[in-house]
Amino acid sequence: MPPVRRLRPVWADASPAPGARPVQPSLEDLGTPLSDVTFVVVDLETTGGTPAECAITEIGAVKVRGGEVLGEFQTLVDPGGPVPPFIQVLTGITTSMLVGAPRIEEVLPSFLEFSRGAVLVAHNAPFDVGFLKAAAARTGHAWPGHRVVDTVRLARRVVTRDEAPNHKLSSLAALFGASVTPNHRALSDARATVDVLHALLGRLAPLGVTHLEDLATATDPVPSDVRRKRTLADGLPDAPGVYLFRGPRDEVLYVGTSTTSLRQRVRSYFTAAEKRRRMTEMVRIAERVDPVVCATPLEARVRELRLITEHSPRYNRRSRFPERMPWVRLTAEPYPRLSVVREVRADEGTVHIGPFGSTSSAQLAVDALHESFPVRQCTRRLPLVASPSASACVLAELGRCGAPCTGHQSPVEYGVVVELVRAAMLSDPRPVIRAHADRLTWLVAQERFEEAASVRDRLASFLRGAARAQRFEPLARCPELVAARRVDDGGWEIVLVRYGRLAGTARTDRATDPRPVVATLQSTGEHVTAPVAPCTAAHPEETDLVLTWLEQPGVRLVEVDGGWAAPVRSAQAVRDPVAAVASLTHARSAVPVVVPHPWADHGVPVVAAPPGAA
Repeated sequence: MPPVRRLRPVWADASPAPGARPVQPSLEDLGTPLSDVTFVVVDLETTGGTPAECAITEIGAVKVRGGEVLGEFQTLVDPGGPVPPFIQVLTGITTSMLVGAPRIEEVLPSFLEFSRGAVLVAHNAPFDVGFLKAAAARTGHAWPGHRVVDTVRLARRVVTRDEAPNHKLSSLAALFGASVTPNHRALSDARATVDVLHALLGRLAPLGVTHLEDLATATDPVPSDVRRKRTLADGLPDAPGVYLFRGPRDEVLYVGTSTTSLRQRVRSYFTAAEKRRRMTEMVRIAERVDPVVCATPLEARVRELRLITEHSPRYNRRSRFPERMPWVRLTAEPYPRLSVVREVRADEGTVHIGPFGSTSSAQLAVDALHESFPVRQCTRRLPLVASPSASACVLAELGRCGAPCTGHQSPVEYGVVVELVRAAMLSDPRPVIRAHADRLTWLVAQERFEEAASVRDRLASFLRGAARAQRFEPLARCPELVAARRVDDGGWEIVLVRYGRLAGTARTDRATDPRPVVATLQSTGEHVTAPVAPCTAAHPEETDLVLTWLEQPGVRLVEVDGGWAAPVRSAQAVRDPVAAVASLTHARSAVPVVVPHPWADHGVPVVAAPPGAA
């Protein structure tokens, strides 16, 4: 092995880009600075261009770090056959030169040891790495999975046609004044590639490519002004939390979250990994990033929701107005009806399901209930005693309403219908599923598939809204719930929930007794005012996050004030509406395909209607 040579890395002299603010790197910076990276620059000579049909005749490699050559590797390799004449002319390596040379089975282990833990660099890396991988496969060696840097791709990024006629190694070596002239011999070409690599890194440094992780996206089409903004991530903590991009007037442009590392997540916005056009626009405007470190990933997700609701950032598209999310209400009147509302009231006798993502989805749920039960669809408030001059609507003539408005249906008879609707909304959705299964079966048999899709969507919307309300209500009535989950390091992730709102969270290590932490969390947790169930004291998406965390495997309930349970046959037990319909339809497959009246199984007195009437 030759004596160690020292080369001054060209990128050490790179001047900062115009307008870029100076940054003092610290040990907190993410990734490995390029001056600390060990590169193994490799070049191969072969008998041809296809790894499956050709073999390696020479390997040359140079190990370098921070401009210092740590070692060199060079050997001829017996390809097991003659060298083609045109290859002999190109490289100067003849068949006679390879007589007595070691076979690739002997050479490859030494090269893998030489390159262990390093980043492989090659000019036209797919060619060289492809031959090395094929050799490893043939000799039974596991390929170590090196990171690979291709100097051809780097050159295409920073070397223009005005500077060099092409991106061949000889052209680049001449452009950058390499100390070795490439001559199609492996070690000489590898030495020349080292000088080319240093020169390319020097040109990339002003573009923000200063760490090993930056090289992965250095050849991607990232605008230079966006890449320079990567300094906004410097100094951010390597911990879960929330980040806020702020603009020129300190306004919040965007709120995001990371459940692992704030620094890694923010840095991704300045690479080609970020493909959203609006995010690129946001990065160009941003002037700083404020981190909010969180104890647990759940806290990070919840804080993100709350900050979005508080600031309404223009580049966030997540729901920012939970108060606008609609509910479906069964009213408390002498003759109750279904309506879409914006708030949950504590009126005795009312029932709510939701919230829904939109008014249209809430209306679909109402339509599903109207399809399943002969509850009135008129919107006016009906008196207990019908007016003598009242007349029934067309729905009564079709048998879809008992006409309580005209006195044809007594309060007791109508109450039977209301109780069925209430049960379907609160505990047992099977009558709704049954009615839609019958309707779907008939429509499919008639090949009316578009109408069948509408029926399916109605049922799915109802089940989603009912399931959400049935999941929310137990938490909305629970003053306090403490749960814990074991984390990978042996500690505990502890969560305090009050009325469906995350009131506090903490994390302990394996050496800390979690019980005092639980007591402290209970005494210092956020005070939460009791809501009107099934609406919780939090944004619906926050309650969804809390419930998802509570329902995951491994979570243990520490303390529960009150109860936390759900009906056995609730809508949330129906994971797949289509599967539920299919199973019910299959169970009835022996019955001829007809559409009975949707309320025939409920014992509700109705006017006769034609089968399948809309």
